[in-house]
Amino acid sequence: MEAFPAFFPLAGKRVVIAGEGDAADAKLRLFAASPAEVVRLTGAEASDPASYAGAVLAFVASEDDAFRTGAIAAARAAHVPLNVVDHAALCDFHTPAVIDRGQVVAAIGTAGAAPILAAMLRADVEASIPPGAGRVAALLQRHQDQVRTAYPDLPARRAFLRTMLTGPAADAAVAGDMDRASRLFSEAIDAPAAAGGRVTFITGVATPDLMPLRAARALAAADVVIAPPSAEAAIADHVRRDAQRLPDGDAVELALLGRAVVVAGERPDPALLVRLAAAGVAVEILRPAPAP
Repeated sequence: MEAFPAFFPLAGKRVVIAGEGDAADAKLRLFAASPAEVVRLTGAEASDPASYAGAVLAFVASEDDAFRTGAIAAARAAHVPLNVVDHAALCDFHTPAVIDRGQVVAAIGTAGAAPILAAMLRADVEASIPPGAGRVAALLQRHQDQVRTAYPDLPARRAFLRTMLTGPAADAAVAGDMDRASRLFSEAIDAPAAAGGRVTFITGVATPDLMPLRAARALAAADVVIAPPSAEAAIADHVRRDAQRLPDGDAVELALLGRAVVVAGERPDPALLVRLAAAGVAVEILRPAPAP
């Protein structure tokens, strides 16, 4: 990982943009829908460290060498994380290509090496994030404390949230009816259905680039991943870092505890499938594309 991605909360924060021209205007547009206070510096005040006091981020965008040099010095004197447009070597951080869905924000960066590549990839990723995703995230945030109280066990809480993300409350949020979404969510918390686990088998795992989207999503959502060492290289990039990893285990018992289980490797044992069916555990079998 060449650069570590991080998100800065903007509510109640101050962002400073020093400079004039198209590049500075683009930074202003970047923060137009944010809750931050955005301050534009265009004159001698840009060289005054006091102008950057309390800012969470600073951007310098100018083709004037003297202006740029003074603004950089002032921002550094104020100890504000700094981005200097078109001067990657002078940056404390790089601006990624951003997909803004309100509470859901996706960013693609190239450590400042190829912004045009990040912009191209952004178009591909944006198509996979529904416009209403931010409202669903806002719904979950609104009920975060209630869910934690009702489901103190983390795997059980995740299982409940998975059901909510594909249920009527989420549908209402996507449609923009947040009052109805909140009511449905509260009703589900007050009278929760039993949250059972599920088991996803990913067979014939070979290389990461042959991993289908559904399999990658299953790995990303898994509480437990059962996989032999031979499958580790193919699945490592897709598994949550806090997921439990086991070389073997009883998928039935884990699922009955409400865990989302992924079993990676060869074809599932027919006897295991019979046990899962008898226990009423949801099962899915996925197979990556064959190697060319």
